[in-house]
Amino acid sequence: MFHYFGFGSNMSLASLAAKGVLPLNSRRATLAGWRLRFNVQHFFRHEGGVGNIEFTGNTDDRVLGVLHECTDDALPLLDAAEAYGYGYNRVSVDVTVDTTEKSASKHHHQMVNALTYIGMPEFINDECRPSQRYMNIIIKGARQAQIDEAYIQQLETLTLHRCEDYPPFQKPAGQHPTFDAASLAKHNEYTALAGAVFDMSAARPIHTYLKSYFGGKDMTLFHLKRLDCSNNKETTDDIRKGRLNQAQQRYLNAYLNEYAREYRFIGHYNYNND
Repeated sequence: MFHYFGFGSNMSLASLAAKGVLPLNSRRATLAGWRLRFNVQHFFRHEGGVGNIEFTGNTDDRVLGVLHECTDDALPLLDAAEAYGYGYNRVSVDVTVDTTEKSASKHHHQMVNALTYIGMPEFINDECRPSQRYMNIIIKGARQAQIDEAYIQQLETLTLHRCEDYPPFQKPAGQHPTFDAASLAKHNEYTALAGAVFDMSAARPIHTYLKSYFGGKDMTLFHLKRLDCSNNKETTDDIRKGRLNQAQQRYLNAYLNEYAREYRFIGHYNYNND
């Protein structure tokens, strides 16, 4: 059993569930002497920057979040989702939780040691701004956790990353092989998205981690479940039968364009055997 402090999208229980993490208990918590930043650059440029915390030592600085009590099998899932050892480092912090009973008139606070993740120097870019999608998830999770409204309103005033308008993705003309789950799994530097297969072997160094995370897999559901309107009920059958709304289609189209920018299109993906 361990405690995990989520301060960004992982304040949201739905966001954690998309990563396979189901906390036993979740409570509001405060981390004093740190500040919230969005300067960890996302693997894909159109997503801008994602959450980070930086130690200041200033008692006026604080990060509000959610303390999750998790079983031990959740740790490798969190490590994978946070690119532990590559994009983020795992650290231990002391957070304060309010243990006051609802009927009590006086507040009681408890200090709890928890794990959390901070950005590694190679991924820090202070020019980054969070995307609207990412902020929507954070704000929704914060409100569901009943985080202080003034803190949420501060988040709502942040400058956001400007995402370009993408043209409809067009697969290159010509003859290309077709893969399914079994054949794609044989290629650890290939990945698939929305019916297209890409070769990641010549990607930028920043994508090295994704080769192990995405390699040999179709990532369509992975991305759909990270959309800010996801209900975590999306299925491969939805993809196979084209049951995707406009927001989902736009989101996948943006990623198809970014996959084509980062990787090399090499074939088609058939969902009928999944």
